[in-house]
Amino acid sequence: MQVTFLGTNGWFDTLAGNTVSVLVQSEEYDIIFDAGNGIAKADQYISQKKPVCLFLSHFHIDHIAGLHTLCKFRLKKGLTIYGQPGSAELLDRFVAEPFTVPIKDLPFSTKVQELSAGEHHLPFTITCLPLVHPAPCFGYRLETDGKVVTFCTDTGVCDNAVTLARDADLFITECGLLSGEESPDWPHLNPENAIGIARKARAKRLALTHFGAEVYKTREERLALQEHFSAECPGLIAATDGLQLNV
Repeated sequence: MQVTFLGTNGWFDTLAGNTVSVLVQSEEYDIIFDAGNGIAKADQYISQKKPVCLFLSHFHIDHIAGLHTLCKFRLKKGLTIYGQPGSAELLDRFVAEPFTVPIKDLPFSTKVQELSAGEHHLPFTITCLPLVHPAPCFGYRLETDGKVVTFCTDTGVCDNAVTLARDADLFITECGLLSGEESPDWPHLNPENAIGIARKARAKRLALTHFGAEVYKTREERLALQEHFSAECPGLIAATDGLQLNV
């Protein structure tokens, strides 16, 4: 299984990266988490030989802005977009005229499927649970090919993040805040929070993404963070756009 970080910024694009999107390539599916502007690069990696599944965490613009680029793709095996209850209605309004090409007019088969909180078999296993955020937001636990990959962004510290990340081979979560910072009115994680969740969950490896674009302004700042916390969290990854990992 290969994981590619297509976009690693939160809020807005900078020279350090695009807004958040992660591609997980399993044996039978190309699976994408979130559709920030980084998703426009997915066609550099997907094979066109497998169905594509897109899981949306929530509808803040930095997680869906890249949906307007779907019309450039030619997905021969089609696309299924998964999200929380209410996703179909919202996407019908957002991925539509006058903003962009409507979902029904995309040049490949596309459907939207809403998921309730809990475990689903699609046929791979996906578990979605609500996170702590000002807007309703799902975290996801993917189980396929004998591996577990967890994706949790945006969130504050919460039990559901720990549950989703339990014994994960790779736990992907956010780092919206600087070390030591807190944001109780707009929940996000600092690196210590993320490491704490990973430890409590006994996740095998932690990858940080969704870096606050206004506070992590360069790739070098992210790599410095990785180096600073590497002793505390062995194998820590501060993701940058284009980074690929084998899980």
